[in-house]
Amino acid sequence: MNKILVTFATNAGSTAKVAEAVAAELGKNAAVETLPLDKVTSLEPYSAVVLGAPMIVGWHRGALAFLKRNQAVLEQKPLAIFVTCVNLTKTDETSLEGVPLFIDEKLPKAPKNPARLGFKENYSTPKNYLSPILKLVKPVSIGIFGGSLQYFSMKWWQVPFVLLVIQAMPGDKRNWKAIAKWVGGLFKETS
Repeated sequence: MNKILVTFATNAGSTAKVAEAVAAELGKNAAVETLPLDKVTSLEPYSAVVLGAPMIVGWHRGALAFLKRNQAVLEQKPLAIFVTCVNLTKTDETSLEGVPLFIDEKLPKAPKNPARLGFKENYSTPKNYLSPILKLVKPVSIGIFGGSLQYFSMKWWQVPFVLLVIQAMPGDKRNWKAIAKWVGGLFKETS
């Protein structure tokens, strides 16, 4: 039987909940195992992999390290990636480097001047967020979803960065319907 791995890195637990929702949706049509990145010992038992992690001053370092370590194996299996974030600049991009993007329509904000993005707007474009990932792998799809930002659950040094640089407001921006819709189109041939 084919089995899909849903693995994730999380900062304060929000992305773990998204991974659980992804696994539950995939589990309707396939065998699924959900593990934190640090618990994955081998990718061999799996026919496909979903990897999710939050944006924290770039995509989670542990997730990027996982991609680097497992790059050769991941080139041989269908891989889908999801990213959680609290800010996303609206662009017209529906794919990057041939990889289809699924963007939660409730997440992106239009830039003040599309012809000249500000620092924060440029930083939070899909292209900037996803470039480090696409240098390592070519997933079948990338989903970009809202995360949950709660200052009390963050590391102390992250709070000033979020407040001063990103200027993100706390709250839960996860859109469970958008997540389920993205998952519904994944790995049809592996189930």
